[in-house]
Amino acid sequence: MNLHAVLAIYRFEMARTFRTLVQSIVSPVVSTSLYFIVFGSAIGSRIPEVGGVSYGAFLVPGLVMLSLLTQSISNASFGIYFPKFTGTIYELLSAPVSTLEIVVAYVGAAATKSVILGVTILATAALFVPLKILHPGFMVLFLVLTALTFSLLGFIIGIWADGFEKLQFIPTLIVTPLTFLGGSFYSIEMLPPFWQKVTLFNPVVYLVSGFRWSFYGLSDVPVGLSLGVTLLFMALCLAAVGWIFKTGYRLKS
Repeated sequence: MNLHAVLAIYRFEMARTFRTLVQSIVSPVVSTSLYFIVFGSAIGSRIPEVGGVSYGAFLVPGLVMLSLLTQSISNASFGIYFPKFTGTIYELLSAPVSTLEIVVAYVGAAATKSVILGVTILATAALFVPLKILHPGFMVLFLVLTALTFSLLGFIIGIWADGFEKLQFIPTLIVTPLTFLGGSFYSIEMLPPFWQKVTLFNPVVYLVSGFRWSFYGLSDVPVGLSLGVTLLFMALCLAAVGWIFKTGYRLKS
């Protein structure tokens, strides 16, 4: 692997983030803080505890996951779509850079931004509630795996999109609703039995549940299953990216 090429693309993407720091980091943190304040104050007074954990603290992993999923997709999709839009994708494809190096650079940069954002939100949340992380190793593992997986998904969306409106189609109309309905703000045990079973078809449930377990030892599904679903989704995204570069799907459109 040509590390110089990977680092060149990676540094360029990271530099773009720091040039737009307000949009990339500050705005998502402020939005998440507002969710925390509104839901924590309005609903937290009616739900004092969930599984022995205060509702405010219970919210934190779900809010981090909400931002992590949407921002990972957004960072990666815009990162690869912009060269297509400006026409510089031809320079990238004609350069002595392998497809693996392109994916590692763009996805790595997007995942790094998302991890930085997730850590920033955790630090911000600690100002509102006392945080407890029972399994820090698993917390970091879920954080990194989720950022990488959804950055891969964002990379796929960026290649698929042929207009700026399509960049927001899947994150806004699919991923965000699934996250809201995936236990980010509640435990699925609060739902009627029928809806509990329906919710288990939502893949975000497994991501949120596993991440929350790393904090408080609470989970709606077994943590091993959560990890397995995350790895399976990552494998599917990797297979899709491999097919895209093998066939050249929309890379030159």
